[in-house]
Amino acid sequence: MEYYKRIQAGIDIIENRLEEPITVQDIAMEASFSPFHFQRLFQAISGFSIQSYIRKRRLSEAAKQLKHSNERIIDISVTYQYHSQEAFTRAFKECFGVTPSKYRRNPESIFYQQKLNLLDFHKVGGLTMPKPVLQQLSKRYICGYEYKTNLCEDKHYKDISDFYHDFKVNEHYLRFPDITPDQAYGVACRFQDDGGFSFVVGGEVEEGTSISENGFTIVELPEGLYATFENTDEVPKMRDYIYGVWLPNSQYERKEGPDFEITDLTKTMKEQRIVMTIYIPIIKK
Repeated sequence: MEYYKRIQAGIDIIENRLEEPITVQDIAMEASFSPFHFQRLFQAISGFSIQSYIRKRRLSEAAKQLKHSNERIIDISVTYQYHSQEAFTRAFKECFGVTPSKYRRNPESIFYQQKLNLLDFHKVGGLTMPKPVLQQLSKRYICGYEYKTNLCEDKHYKDISDFYHDFKVNEHYLRFPDITPDQAYGVACRFQDDGGFSFVVGGEVEEGTSISENGFTIVELPEGLYATFENTDEVPKMRDYIYGVWLPNSQYERKEGPDFEITDLTKTMKEQRIVMTIYIPIIKK
């Protein structure tokens, strides 16, 4: 419940500043999360990105003004943080399928994005996802190829699937030191305030291993407590469950640092399905 209250505080500041400039950093600070983690939680819970929510809320309020006032379109554009009528018109049509001028002449029924109230639906029933196993892990080191992606509009889910494919097709696994042969790591790390982050595909190596191949890196996975979730083929669904349902309703906070997944290659080949475990660093609230 505490997570929902904190994210709702972020939503409330958005509502208070729809007619003012606002950044993800401003919102996350109000919610007492890092900007990256706030975006990941918000997206998992609501189903869309924070940038998309702000845009839809501003355009929805702008649509109401078009319908109920005689204000000039350019003035409404500026009020809702569009620096030109052309930019406002493009965004409005993309969101509602009609231009502002046509909507004003014929205010047909469109879907307004209402303010979210997470406290109305924080309880989720009928879940079939597995409960995590808590594990205390020692420090380990991952050597792998570093890819870049972003949380925006769930871009990372498609990208990560492509990263694994690229890693295999280009035989990157042949270019770094001996690793555990039956396990493949995928590590999310180096999180940025704008939602960007690195995803490193590789394997576990000994401490002190060095590599000079272009594009490769070493990531340290800190020791500590991890919530582990066994997964098969539904990685995006599982991660949305972890951040959108389990974590907000648990007795734990996500700790700073990388999270990662391990694919059991032997079982995956034998069972002809993805056999994976997801690891999330946590601390007791």
